[in-house]
Amino acid sequence: MGEVNQSGIAKFLNNIRSLKKSFLGSFLRSGKPTSDKSRAAVMFNNFFLHIQGVKTHINTLRPTYTFGFGLISLYLLIIVVISGVLLMVYYNPSVTEAYNKIKDLKYVVFGGNLLRNIHKWSGEGMIIFVLLHMARVFYTGSYKKGREFNWVIGIVLLILMFGMNLSGYMLPWDQLAYWALLIVANIINSPKEITDSLGITQYFDIGGFFKELFLGGTNPTQESLTRVYLLHIWLLPMFLFLFLGIHFWRIRKDGGLTRPDTFERKDSDIYYVNPPEKTGGIFPTYKTYGLMELARGRTPAVDKDVENTVLSWPNLLIAELAIFVLTLAGVIAYAYFVDAPFKEPANPLIPENPAKAPWYFLGLQELLSYSAFMGGVGLPGLALLGLALIPYLDREEDRVGIWFTNRQGVTVALQSFIIGTIVVIGILAFVVNFGWFRNWWPNVPQILITLINPGNIWVGFMIVYSLFVIKKTGSTRMGAIALFTMFLVSYVIFTAMGTYFRGPNWDFFWSKSQWPIH
Repeated sequence: MGEVNQSGIAKFLNNIRSLKKSFLGSFLRSGKPTSDKSRAAVMFNNFFLHIQGVKTHINTLRPTYTFGFGLISLYLLIIVVISGVLLMVYYNPSVTEAYNKIKDLKYVVFGGNLLRNIHKWSGEGMIIFVLLHMARVFYTGSYKKGREFNWVIGIVLLILMFGMNLSGYMLPWDQLAYWALLIVANIINSPKEITDSLGITQYFDIGGFFKELFLGGTNPTQESLTRVYLLHIWLLPMFLFLFLGIHFWRIRKDGGLTRPDTFERKDSDIYYVNPPEKTGGIFPTYKTYGLMELARGRTPAVDKDVENTVLSWPNLLIAELAIFVLTLAGVIAYAYFVDAPFKEPANPLIPENPAKAPWYFLGLQELLSYSAFMGGVGLPGLALLGLALIPYLDREEDRVGIWFTNRQGVTVALQSFIIGTIVVIGILAFVVNFGWFRNWWPNVPQILITLINPGNIWVGFMIVYSLFVIKKTGSTRMGAIALFTMFLVSYVIFTAMGTYFRGPNWDFFWSKSQWPIH
């Protein structure tokens, strides 16, 4: 009996000594990734890694193809979520408590100010890198060959990301938050410009209906803050992660990122890829055929071999880890030196002048100053519709995966950038110096300003110019490059105008030092 007990104790002690090995074995079920077979199995069997392919094309690993913009956007989202959950421990969505809670975070809670800064700047950094990612996808033609709908999903994610940032901007319930909330409410109410012009507001006030639905009344109150908080922590994130999952799934099903049809290896590839073993791997370097490769279908992955690929473990994972470390370090460093803005408590009796939205909406606010409806609803809706339709209007499938398609694409993009910059600045200079219809004829019908304003003229010019490029080059791809380039130019210039050159009463000033002293 003693020997049996001793044997049982010995087994138990052996189990303790081998705890690390057995735990790692349960996690890495195929063993340590020391061969091509085990490395492939790690990617295939791991819940978090299987969304990526066992093998990755060398073109994907080239830094100058993607610049890591998509990954940086994802990592910033992860940082936003983690920091946001921690902030929820302290925050209270109450008009009487919200400001004081943020103040405590800034001045009392250990590390609270840094945490809030990380959350703030990660969210706004997402805007920059998502736009850069969208530009990379567009200029490499990566919205084609079965990826059209994933481009549309990306547009939806862009909208949700803007919504999450904007709703978070309103939560501190300081002066910035309160008056930004009013600006958004007025944008929602902007259809009233049309219904007033048509004389049907008393019968069909759709703007007023949605404004009241958003605010929970006619003015910002506790109901408004509660609804914004609900949007920020639940409704918008729920849809964001739903569409993000679809986005990743489509990338995986479409065979990964795009690459040129005529791909050639470079000597520099050896610096960031580890070639597969010549023998012993589950995927030899020569072309093979399996069941999936003999299947017929329309997805880009069908009938394709695995040439010019390397195992995702460790090649892809090392690149992803490096980008994550750099992203996290960059966010922490920026958050340490730059504080998130925080002003006086919200006071409806003391309006901000100028009352400005967050910087990423100031281009929209500039358009609002011309026409509330067209600047707040019409032109943004038209821009989003145009972006979503790009893959369906530009259906040329040659030279996908190549920046700007060819030299002609580089020329068109450069010309569009220069012409777009000149025209946009020219329109703004004209408005600043000479005003518009209301300045010339105070009693001009509002419907005329809605139909003919600087924003509409700019959008019309973009469309006409892109059609001119299509006619001149005989290529819808070149027309799309011209249109998209001008869209980016206008977003940057209008945003800069609203950020740096608009002051009290939305007048033009070269610098804040010229603002009138109250």
